[in-house]
Amino acid sequence: QVQLVESGGGSVQVGASLRLSCAASGGVFSFLSMGWVRQAPGKEREFVGGIRWNGDVTPYGDSVKGRFTISRDSGKSTVYLQMTNLRPEDTAVYYCAAVMQGVVPTTPTEYTYWGQGTQVTVSS
Repeated sequence: QVQLVESGGGSVQVGASLRLSCAASGGVFSFLSMGWVRQAPGKEREFVGGIRWNGDVTPYGDSVKGRFTISRDSGKSTVYLQMTNLRPEDTAVYYCAAVMQGVVPTTPTEYTYWGQGTQVTVSS
């Protein structure tokens, strides 16, 4: 059973940066496609971006393109989401998700494993 644990959320001002981490355990990390999904209050879950087992990054969601970067450290079984130039509309719970396949899903419902989420709040 794959377990995902996110960390790194917090409350920041507009324009700040944060780096979220997602540590995976219980599975073969190298076979996992990983994604970041966020959910703002009253809204549906939104795909942010993902990364394949070989490090290939999927196209980012339009709302974060150019500001967010995903990377992974296979040696640490960890995926990162570097967020820069944060805006109030980035306020959400950010989830790390994974699926044991070669293609990174862009639809949140296609993921099998989920972390507990970490809150990111951006204030002006």
